[in-house]
Amino acid sequence: MLQDCWDNLRQKVIHHLNLLAGYETQPVLRGEVVVYRTFGRSNPAKSTAISLYSITRADENTGFGKLSREASLRNGKKTKHDGVETTTYDVVFYLEADFGTPGAIAVKNRGRREFLLKSVTLEVSENRSVHFDCNSWVYPIIKTNVDRLFFANTSYLPSQTPAALQSLRQEELANLRGNGRGERKEWERIYDYDRYNDLGDPDKGLHHERPILGGTRSYPYPRRCRTGRPLSNQADENAWMSDEEFGREMLAGLNPAVIRCLERFPPVGRGGKVSSITASHIEKNLEGLSADQAVELRRIFILDHHDYIMQYLRRINEQGVCVYASRTLLFLRHDQTLKPLAIELSLPGDGKGAEINRVFLPASQGGERALWQLAKTHVAVNDSGHHQLISHWLHTHAAVEPFIIATRRQLSAMHPIYKLLDPHFKDTMHINSLARSVLLNAGGILEMTMFPGKFALEMSSAIYRNWRFREQALPLDLLKRGIALEDPGEPSGVRLRFEDYPYAIDGLDVWVAIKTWVTNYCAYFYPDDRSVASDVEIQSWWHEVRTIGHGDKRNDEDGCWLPLDSVANLSQTLTTLIWIASALHASLNFGQFAYAGYPPNRPTRCRKFIPHEGTPEFAEYLRDPDKYFLEMVPDRFTTTLGLALIEVLSGHTADEVYLGQRASSEWTDDSHVLHMFQQFGDDLRKVEKRIEERNGNRGLKNRWGPAQVPYTLLYPDTSNLGAEKGVTGRGIPNSVSI
Repeated sequence: MLQDCWDNLRQKVIHHLNLLAGYETQPVLRGEVVVYRTFGRSNPAKSTAISLYSITRADENTGFGKLSREASLRNGKKTKHDGVETTTYDVVFYLEADFGTPGAIAVKNRGRREFLLKSVTLEVSENRSVHFDCNSWVYPIIKTNVDRLFFANTSYLPSQTPAALQSLRQEELANLRGNGRGERKEWERIYDYDRYNDLGDPDKGLHHERPILGGTRSYPYPRRCRTGRPLSNQADENAWMSDEEFGREMLAGLNPAVIRCLERFPPVGRGGKVSSITASHIEKNLEGLSADQAVELRRIFILDHHDYIMQYLRRINEQGVCVYASRTLLFLRHDQTLKPLAIELSLPGDGKGAEINRVFLPASQGGERALWQLAKTHVAVNDSGHHQLISHWLHTHAAVEPFIIATRRQLSAMHPIYKLLDPHFKDTMHINSLARSVLLNAGGILEMTMFPGKFALEMSSAIYRNWRFREQALPLDLLKRGIALEDPGEPSGVRLRFEDYPYAIDGLDVWVAIKTWVTNYCAYFYPDDRSVASDVEIQSWWHEVRTIGHGDKRNDEDGCWLPLDSVANLSQTLTTLIWIASALHASLNFGQFAYAGYPPNRPTRCRKFIPHEGTPEFAEYLRDPDKYFLEMVPDRFTTTLGLALIEVLSGHTADEVYLGQRASSEWTDDSHVLHMFQQFGDDLRKVEKRIEERNGNRGLKNRWGPAQVPYTLLYPDTSNLGAEKGVTGRGIPNSVSI
């Protein structure tokens, strides 16, 4: 009783203060709030506030209906509705004179537990009430971060919705649709679609596996509501050691553009040197095929770090490291995962061109299993060096810089191609200069952490001899590596030999979006091929790129460059350049912390070779394989230095500008160009949707793998307008900016 008196007094004080402040109020608007159920001792009267949205008056600032001040609940009384015990509260609102009629309410639960709200009824006049039929749980705002919105019982077609409620109506629907990401929480009211992909429990074994229903001709099915919950519990701490993850990272890891189809067995290296891997090593794991049959069917793949390392290996190991040149063969299984078949590790022999080769085979137990793990570690060392030196530095950072210099020198800022390329050059010169000062310089971080040491840049120079700009186009790269076939019917012009290659399939989607935008842009400014050939600035630019910027590749005998004599060739050239600066770099850079942040998965050098049976080292290894492994990988200082570097490299900056975005919406005054650019953004959003769908398909095993790391490195992230920074593992910046 005392509490009720206090509440009445408080409301009267508020009412008089409003009058003194100059607010003219309508007659007090009273209402009734019915609550079905609460938890424990929670009392909605102490923690709940309700605000009203006007249906007849809009707020000029927000576009929503005018919002009243909050009112609290009071005078709770136990009642029954339809035989169910409830609690009924009074609520009193003091409104501004021009507030109008309420059409929606916002309920805020500041308590610690949810309650079930049945209804709210407001008496707007003697003969008229507005009823809100809620029948919904209201969760604490500390969980939801937003008030719970309810509309009055009146129905409207979209076109007939009162203006003051239109924005609220649209926002509520957008919230209910969600963004398709993450795991749904109990308090979230999000309705999204998914297939029946959570019926099985593969963690319990093959007998518990079930097909995915829906989305395929084989298993059509109605969609279910998406939960986003994890579908399997296979991301244990040792998942990185599995053969499945070892093979998957060649398709969806840090260096996914090196693996290629094996064209002949056994592999043959420089100078006709034949590999020591024989048919007897691998045929027991080829699902009944012979080695020749598997090669003919394009089901044997090779990760080849042999020839280019072998040239430098003796000098590299003289620096005090213990590194091999490696070849790894893998088999494409029917589920489109890669099964390792054999690893060949080579060292220089005594004679000229002589080699000492060891072949390691997969093993699941005992000492052989541990030896196999050591062999995979040495392959990872090779691949880490290639990734950082070749794929990342040489093929993106270094390759793009001459284009930037030529653009600044030869293309006026008024040139349309200058405007097209400008965002894709942001910060590249600066970051490359820093890299040469602290990473690539003599005694710098790269020489201290990566296995080639002081021969790092010299080795990348040897590989540059085989670099061709034309082949940096993703479709041509896939054709060269035997992973795709020409198919004029496909938008990209190629068709993958197998679909579950995350880097390739996501990359082709991004490639097509870029090419469509660039092709339309070029066609708008160049009506025919003659206009390209007669453009003195663009021809000077191209001449300078080829003969000076990449002057060591000026002799075009190997087809390094396209002639810039047509609109089609110009479009292809610019698409390739933008692909390198944006998507290729993103795929190689922003996953470093996810994969190499756990050093045993991607060590950068080794301090020990794999021991031979019968030696003291082998006895030491048998006594404690784990200790031997830890003594083989980099020491603590080298590891810490490398981790600090990759954490910096893996992060997005706060001012990042992503593919499909511009730093300014006024980068051109041409409305048609702006419309084409908007279409580019729309195309990238469609790419995002397809990537989300693929990552939701657990039948695509290479999208997640046993380590449960989803492949999002080529997710454009068009909705991120620079608000999210740091290590996100997704997003394609416009330029090589880190």
